[in-house]
Amino acid sequence: MNILILDEEVYLAQKVAMRLQEEGNGCTHVSNIKEIQFDTNYDAVLLSTNISSSDVHKIITHFNNSIIILLVSYINDTTVTKPLKDGANDYIVKPFIMDELVRKIYHYDEFKRLKQNNINLENYINFAFNNIKHEEEVPNNLPFVIETKDQRIADKIVFDVAKKLNKTIKFISLEKHTKVNPEDFRNELLYIYDFHYAKKASKDLILNTISEYDVIISSLEDLGEIEYPKITIESANKLSVVDSILTINDYVKLMVVSFQNKYPDTELSRRLGISRKSLWEKRKKFGIEKNRGN
Repeated sequence: MNILILDEEVYLAQKVAMRLQEEGNGCTHVSNIKEIQFDTNYDAVLLSTNISSSDVHKIITHFNNSIIILLVSYINDTTVTKPLKDGANDYIVKPFIMDELVRKIYHYDEFKRLKQNNINLENYINFAFNNIKHEEEVPNNLPFVIETKDQRIADKIVFDVAKKLNKTIKFISLEKHTKVNPEDFRNELLYIYDFHYAKKASKDLILNTISEYDVIISSLEDLGEIEYPKITIESANKLSVVDSILTINDYVKLMVVSFQNKYPDTELSRRLGISRKSLWEKRKKFGIEKNRGN
């Protein structure tokens, strides 16, 4: 970090600078506002409030993107309250423990980076979901199930619900997990996706254990009659939008799950370019339940 120290107590400033430099930071010490290079960017400013209040205000205003920690000799409106309102992050009272000052600097540095990362992620999510729309009404109560061929729609609904509930999302793919215990995620919004990959016994077990938890299930296939609210979304794209090339097995699995309700086995196997026996073997290999009527 590049750190500016403005303090008229030269010995104290040098001591602070030495400690910060030992940890790989760059430090510049000045004794008054006239010595400051205002065209330089600083990650943090350690600012003594023993200088005039107008100078304190000018420095805080100019370096408003920096971490600003006040070095105060006593607490009152001029030394603490007003500078904090102007935009300073925190203060520490002289004499102070050096470790406490260093802790404050790194704390606000981490907070600043995390805040920026959150802004970037939120901007990306808004960008990714900007053109995704659906007319179906989302249930007010959890748990509920989403049936859609477009995974992005389900994802958008989950993010919208999490924002509304102010909860973090726990993502669980049933392509990779066979068992899910909702109790482990009681304080989170549990998002179970790839539900169509699970065998019937696993699906039934999950559906029997989620009734008291905040859970959303996403499936590419019709789950039939279930006890929970369900929204079925017909997207303009009949297939899930993916950002990578599927393997042959993943493609066949997706096609079988997506279209076995629409086509009989004879037609489905013909469109996939395989025999009915091969289709049966694929179902057995992937653990795909054959729907009644096929």
